[in-house]
Amino acid sequence: MAELLQIEVVFGGMDVVLRKSVLLETGATVGDAVRASGIADDLAAKGIDCSRLGVFGRMAGPATPLRHGDRVEIYRPLKIDPKEARRRRAGK
Repeated sequence: MAELLQIEVVFGGMDVVLRKSVLLETGATVGDAVRASGIADDLAAKGIDCSRLGVFGRMAGPATPLRHGDRVEIYRPLKIDPKEARRRRAGK
């Protein structure tokens, strides 16, 4: 019997936080976890791009392998580039 990985998939938006735990087989990837959670489908229906992903705060691609207990994060799109935001603050 294959060992199962318990993975948490999260998205934190301005007005909503989505969190779902999924059980996946060993060898599962970030993309597998996002698909299994169904969160990406919910966000896509709201027009939110789900292509920016990470594991515990580090950017990761859909093919990144997972380990038991990992937290897959779906990052919301930035409203403004961080460098531009700093420039604007410095200019004030």
